[in-house]
Amino acid sequence: MGDMNTKQDVERGEVNAQEEIVEPLIQGQKYLPDEGGSGSEDRMDQSSKKHPWMVYLSTFVAVCGSYEFGCCAGYSSPTQTAITEDLGLSLAEYSVFGSLLTFGAMIGAITSGPIADLIGRKGAMRVSSAFCVAGWLSIYFAKGALALDIGRLATGYGMGVFSYVVPVFIAEIAPKNLRGALTTLNQLMICTAVSVSFIIGTVLTWRVLALTGLVPCAIVLFGLFLIPESPRWLAKKGRVKEFEAALQRLRGQDADISLEAAEIQDYIETLQRLPKAKILDLFQRRYLPSVIIGVGLMFFQQFGGINGICFYTSNIFESAGFSSSIGTIIYAILQVIVTAIGAALIDKAGRKPLLLASASGLVVSCLLSGLSFYFKSHELALEAAPVLAVTGILLYIGSFSIGMGAVPWVVMSEIFPINIKGVAGSLSTLMNWFGAWAISYTFNYLMSWSSYGTFIIYAVINALAIVFVIKVVPETKGRTLEQIQAAINT
Repeated sequence: MGDMNTKQDVERGEVNAQEEIVEPLIQGQKYLPDEGGSGSEDRMDQSSKKHPWMVYLSTFVAVCGSYEFGCCAGYSSPTQTAITEDLGLSLAEYSVFGSLLTFGAMIGAITSGPIADLIGRKGAMRVSSAFCVAGWLSIYFAKGALALDIGRLATGYGMGVFSYVVPVFIAEIAPKNLRGALTTLNQLMICTAVSVSFIIGTVLTWRVLALTGLVPCAIVLFGLFLIPESPRWLAKKGRVKEFEAALQRLRGQDADISLEAAEIQDYIETLQRLPKAKILDLFQRRYLPSVIIGVGLMFFQQFGGINGICFYTSNIFESAGFSSSIGTIIYAILQVIVTAIGAALIDKAGRKPLLLASASGLVVSCLLSGLSFYFKSHELALEAAPVLAVTGILLYIGSFSIGMGAVPWVVMSEIFPINIKGVAGSLSTLMNWFGAWAISYTFNYLMSWSSYGTFIIYAVINALAIVFVIKVVPETKGRTLEQIQAAINT
């Protein structure tokens, strides 16, 4: 992100903050729906519903990046035995190989926002795909631990960039009536790819499985030639003709884009007069609400225990007398189906109801799992304990998939004004990957301390998430990005 020129700029920005940020609200009044609806709003709705095939194509290309993310995440589980045997790796060496993905993703998260701001959303997807291709080839040709680790780090970096840029790109191109559902496809494709990798990993060799990771990259790299850049990024860069052409392609050649274009331009022109954002600027009063929402949702998504519970699933199924492979496949299929249901509901039910239903289910499922471990450790109700454990885990993944899995990414892509989106989005994505690493790292230590205590801790965190969603998170369905951001950041 660019630096601010002088202290006076900062002071001027502070003093004029309220006046300047009010302006889009005043200008935007003619686009905001009134109680009974307005002609302007109807025209915007009609233009957003005409010929959305380019929006669908653009979303398909972008979510191939999400599928690539899932390929990276799902690779290490089915290949562990084969890689360690073929290359003679120790358990410690393979653990390094597995954990480098998260480390690479954290670096990707830190750099994703600035890259997407500098070279565009499409440019960031190209960079991400290039890293993934290089990483998979390094893994495919690996003769020892070093090439494997370099490949894993590269795919992790690509995955970290994709995790930010895909939901942001989709949110910026989609009309408001489709935005929630299309952005949720990001999470659906990740779940699907992890499940597919797990299933085909049982029949393919680890080198061939690495090559399958090249397919989504190829689709992204080719598809990017067919789709427009994000109109909001083009407007921010002052490329007005390209902005209007991109918006027209997305809404259809006969659609009236004048109102939507004017609203985007008005809002961006106002934001451009504010000082350029650096990391410390996120903690200014005008930006703090959106930063708290974005980072807070990512915190609760990860610290509610999802990565630890994924890690422990096969053990729980085994302890309940299930086949761990059948149990994990049931888990994977359930995750995909429930995420798809969430995608269908998000623009009808709204973001908050899904988050609240999800967090409530997570509390109940953690308590069930904790109870089963309590019974087991105290040798009580030994027949009921495994059933409670399996019920708890399946309820957990169902509850997570309906809301907390996808919705934080949707909201993150909607709430940040475009002048802080790069820095704020990177911070939110970094919190997500840090949480993923922290929970994976601490889970075994916590379980050895107290198995039921671990799930009680997760239940408390998920209960706090309910309070956070009720008190802090706004409903964003059915509103343009400009309306959402002007309402939050005032």
